[in-house]
Amino acid sequence: MYPSGLGPILDAGAVAELSTGRGDTVLCDVRWYLDGRSGLEAYEAGHLPGAVFVDLDEHLTAEPGPGVGRHPLPGAEAFAGSMGELGIGPDDTVVAYDDAGGMSAGRLVWMLRVLGQAAVLLDGGIAGWAGPLEARSTVRAPVEVAVRPWPGEAFADIGEVAALSVGRVLLDARAPERYRGEVEPVDPRAGHVPGAVNAPFAANLADGRFRPPADLAGHYRALGVEDAADVVAYCGSGVSACHDLLAMEHAGMGRGRLYVGSWSQWSASNHPIATG
Repeated sequence: MYPSGLGPILDAGAVAELSTGRGDTVLCDVRWYLDGRSGLEAYEAGHLPGAVFVDLDEHLTAEPGPGVGRHPLPGAEAFAGSMGELGIGPDDTVVAYDDAGGMSAGRLVWMLRVLGQAAVLLDGGIAGWAGPLEARSTVRAPVEVAVRPWPGEAFADIGEVAALSVGRVLLDARAPERYRGEVEPVDPRAGHVPGAVNAPFAANLADGRFRPPADLAGHYRALGVEDAADVVAYCGSGVSACHDLLAMEHAGMGRGRLYVGSWSQWSASNHPIATG
């Protein structure tokens, strides 16, 4: 189901040379902030020329709730509708960015790639773009997008996470202090899923850009990963975990699975937690 021949991370130079085949290259600004700041306001203040704004909560998420987490996966029909409204067709190549190293933009890239659509993260985000920015909003003409079912093999639910077998690796992409349970800014309980290994998404970066593939491979092997097919990744609400999954793919380690409900679902359940 993954697009062939196009890795998940590209720098600005490679993006400028990108050949799209049948569709367009569509730049997507996916800025979003955990502290409640407006990604749309950041977009309107200045974005890559021609970029459309993709709202994480409106376009990439279903209705939140304790039973499903803060950013549950939208239904296949709803996601197709959102892409169509934004003017992003199934043959288009999406280049997504934010201003946090790909933390939120990675969610869009991951979702499209598991559906087989060409999508990449702009390495370095908006800071990696050397050209001018524009403040005028871009609105693309709506298009028809066929409903593409979510592939079950790309995701893990709370029951599967609770029953992970020996040989599987569970990665927690949150900051170390949240993993250890020292702080918890938004979710009901602090800590992590028992048995999870801390793999902060920020560790995929050096000076705001992705570390070289070989370096990333060594980093994940040190965490117990040999093949990403044996990995389930989670974070606070299924957003920054996509960063880890894309980093492993960038490192040539294959493709892991996303636990979308993540800590926001787990901490609201009666499942045990671990700290430290």
